[in-house]
Parts: sequence; C-alpha cells; structure tokens
Amino acid sequence: MTTAFIAEQEFYVRYAETDAMAIVHHASYIVYLEEARSHYARERGGSYAEFEATGHFLVVTEIQARYMAAARYGDKLRVRCWIEELKSRRITFAYEVLNATSGQSLMTATTQHICVDRAGNITTIPAAWRQWSL
Repeated sequence: MTTAFIAEQEFYVRYAETDAMAIVHHASYIVYLEEARSHYARERGGSYAEFEATGHFLVVTEIQARYMAAARYGDKLRVRCWIEELKSRRITFAYEVLNATSGQSLMTATTQHICVDRAGNITTIPAAWRQWSL
C-alpha cells in the first residue's frame, strides 16, 4: 500500500444484491468497489462528479478480485479503499470488503484506471486530483 489514507464506509447488504440463496452475487461486489472509489474521493475533499465536470474520466482497464467468504442479506459490511499506485495517467485502487460485525475478510480487489478526456484520448490526471494519494 503506497498511501496512508484509507477510506472506510459501512452499509447493510440489500436483498436486491443477493442471489436465490440470499448470498451476495459476485457482481454486486463490483458495485461496492465503485461506491468505495466515490467515497474515497469525497473523503479527500472532492467528488467523482466534479472530476468528470473538468472533462476527465477514469476508465476501468482491469479488475482483479478474490472472493474468500460469502456475505448474506442483512449482513453489515465494511469496505476499505485506498490508492495502491498513482502514475501520471494511471491509478490503481485497492479494496478490502469485511463483515463489519465479525471482521472477517470477504473479498479483496484492485481496479486499475486510465485517465481519458471527453474525446476518449489518454491524458494526464489533473494535478489537483493526483493529491488524492497524499
């Protein structure tokens, strides 16, 4: 981990996020990661909406996920998010999803993003936003 700042948030698993066995569907975790990134930005004093308003977008180029235990409907989860690596045009976020009650790690992941402009051209992450990792 290259940054000392870790954003954390807690929420309860909603019924719509589960499968027929009341277990969180694997794809729901990807939505949790997206919200964790947005929460990270808000905790650092910005928002992803503001980032897009500048004409920049962080396109997902890679997701790596490891599922270790099941979360179920009604469980309280804690999602931790931090910046693993930050380059001029690329950012990698890391995550851990835990059962907030037991502390058991349920899933770990990383997502890699490249910064593009409105035309889809790769561009430099604005300096103000590179300070997310400080």
